[in-house]
Amino acid sequence: MPTRGPNNVIAISVLLAGAILAIAVSLLAQMREDALRRAQDSIGNISLLVQRDVSRNLEIYDLSLRAVIDGLKQPGVLDLPPAIRQMVLFDGSISAQDMGSVFVLDENGNVRFDSRAWPPREQSHADRDYFKTQRASPDVGLYIGRPFSRNGTDEDLRIALSRRISRPDGSFGGVVVGTLRLTYFHRLFDGMKLGPSGSMALMLSDGTMLMRRPYDPKTIGINLTGTANFSRFVKQPSGDFFGTAAIDRVERWYAFRHIDGFPLILDVALSTRDIYVQWRRRAWVIGTLIVALDVTIIALAILFSRQLRLRRAAEEELRELARTDGLTGLNNRRTFEEHVNDEWRRAQRNGRPLSLLLIDVDNFKGFNDLYGHSAGDEALIGVARCIAQNARRPGDTAARFGGEEFAVLLPDTDATGAQRIAEQIRAAVQALQCRHVASTHHVLTVSAGAVTAQDAAFATSRALVDAADQALYRAKDAGRNRVMAYGAATDNSSRAGSAVTPDIDARGAK
Repeated sequence: MPTRGPNNVIAISVLLAGAILAIAVSLLAQMREDALRRAQDSIGNISLLVQRDVSRNLEIYDLSLRAVIDGLKQPGVLDLPPAIRQMVLFDGSISAQDMGSVFVLDENGNVRFDSRAWPPREQSHADRDYFKTQRASPDVGLYIGRPFSRNGTDEDLRIALSRRISRPDGSFGGVVVGTLRLTYFHRLFDGMKLGPSGSMALMLSDGTMLMRRPYDPKTIGINLTGTANFSRFVKQPSGDFFGTAAIDRVERWYAFRHIDGFPLILDVALSTRDIYVQWRRRAWVIGTLIVALDVTIIALAILFSRQLRLRRAAEEELRELARTDGLTGLNNRRTFEEHVNDEWRRAQRNGRPLSLLLIDVDNFKGFNDLYGHSAGDEALIGVARCIAQNARRPGDTAARFGGEEFAVLLPDTDATGAQRIAEQIRAAVQALQCRHVASTHHVLTVSAGAVTAQDAAFATSRALVDAADQALYRAKDAGRNRVMAYGAATDNSSRAGSAVTPDIDARGAK
């Protein structure tokens, strides 16, 4: 009782410290998840907004190109006066803020019509990627080319949007091309809140960079094919993940999506530093307080730790004493009966054999009367040692069953194996040559009864013990110093002077 109070304080202190720490960790983890979730929602909304804006404007520009192609197909359009023809071919959308000139190229790449000039400037586009692509691929549709600058300056960077003009017979008849200044994407990206280290990029599906925030003209036109992030972009239409940018090596949370109807990929990313900056500040404050509190609790618990260890050691010693026989060191009867019940149920469930030996010291009362109780105790210790030496598998259980009687439980051992072990124990005891003049053998001997349960041969574990007891009494009645198996008609075991089989683990079923 004196140690109960301090031990309760230790347990409560440790539990309290652990509970406080667990709550704090859980709270911080939830706060971290919330920070990431808010970032995910934010960049998800931004990417959707930018996608819709880009898609809407590109559709308008594409409709303008389609309108030019449709106008060229109208009868008599080419015969109209130049001013009227310009109005028919090039609608008002071509004059949008970031839209450049629209050209109609003939099958040789020469400018045939120009939305900004008549007569058109004499210029050949035969070497441009959009012309080559449209000429080679009838079904390419809207083609978005690589960024270029007409005057060689970064301020004039633009992309070309083109569509093929096909003659009635399907042959190549030229290309209609419109240019879009990258300032449109620049303004659009700058209008989004991405934090100090956030990024946003628009690229072609082949990995060519069209625009990136933070803006650096050197990154426009580079190809990201082969980078880790781009490899993930092309695997699915949309998604999100943690990744490190190949351009600036900053770790970010990326949300990307392919822009429907166009060969474009948009990614929006917030840096992990920006995502968790507020969380880190709060975590530092909370963590400091929790550490201080837990240190205080643990310091108090340490004051009682030595007393707790001493009590646990004493309790363990008492538990061991309660499970073992004080004289022989074997298990006591109560422990053995627990093992019998457990092993019997397991054997019934698995269909495996279970053997039991009951061993009794022959004429032990006479031995005590002749040599005294001290010698009797030494004899029992010697018998117990012989039993323990021959029943030493991990699953074997040996116990003092009461007085001069012992029991051995042998899981996964068939009848042949059980009799072999019993005979080895009998022979080992006889080999002790412990003098016993009242015995017909003149030395201390034991008798053993063996029984094996398999395939529900016994209804209960108690029935198994009773059967072993019957076999033991038969061994006694047959003259002692022998092994009898339950149900055997005769004693087939070795008697005094027989050889002891050395292999104690050859027990039949395993």
